[in-house]
Amino acid sequence: MKTLIISPTYNERKNITALVQAVFTTSQDYHLLIVDDNSPDGTAEKVRQLQRAYPNLHLEVRQEKNGLGTAYCHGFKWALERDFEAIAQMDADLSHNPEEIPAMVKMLQTHDLVIGSRYCDGISVVHWPLSRLILSYGANIYARIVTGMPIKDGTAGFKVWRRSALETLGLEKVKSQGYSFQIEMHFRAWQKKFRIAEHPIIFIDRTIGESKMSRHIMIEAVIMVLRLRVWRILRLAR
Repeated sequence: MKTLIISPTYNERKNITALVQAVFTTSQDYHLLIVDDNSPDGTAEKVRQLQRAYPNLHLEVRQEKNGLGTAYCHGFKWALERDFEAIAQMDADLSHNPEEIPAMVKMLQTHDLVIGSRYCDGISVVHWPLSRLILSYGANIYARIVTGMPIKDGTAGFKVWRRSALETLGLEKVKSQGYSFQIEMHFRAWQKKFRIAEHPIIFIDRTIGESKMSRHIMIEAVIMVLRLRVWRILRLAR
């Protein structure tokens, strides 16, 4: 499958070279799209320099910081305007290993969405403080119980979509960000009865740069899960 990897960035100049090298070491045939929110640290300029050596490296620069969800939707629409068959999401901070992508893409032969899961085979997280692990694991239990969605890592940001799934998901309706965005996308895919699989990965916390997690993102996720519960109840009542 012709594969595009989408990685949103904001102030990831210190990580971007290693990310690009890791992706194209995995496969020279992959395409990598960086969606940068006009990072003040010069991330986009660094990507332009790297494009001289990597012809399958692409860059989209948005004029202001508009959040993770809209960055991914921008990338999805960019992909759908071209002939990509598999479309991957991957963090730019090297917490996701691109070496997992070939196996995940192969699973698209029988699935519409493959999630790189930290929790489908025990707990596979490295370098997180206990408080962060409890927060993440608890958020997934909360999302699973409230929505009824049978996904163990509902907040996962590492995944691969079949093109046909994204074409019918209704991207124009997705507005949420952060954890909330990941949960909403999984919920929409589940509600449309897409074939979903979880592929076990080892998640390694960033060692360079700063986490984008914030109190606002956490509150948004809590509220979004409740909204999805109401949405499901209303759909079932019809």
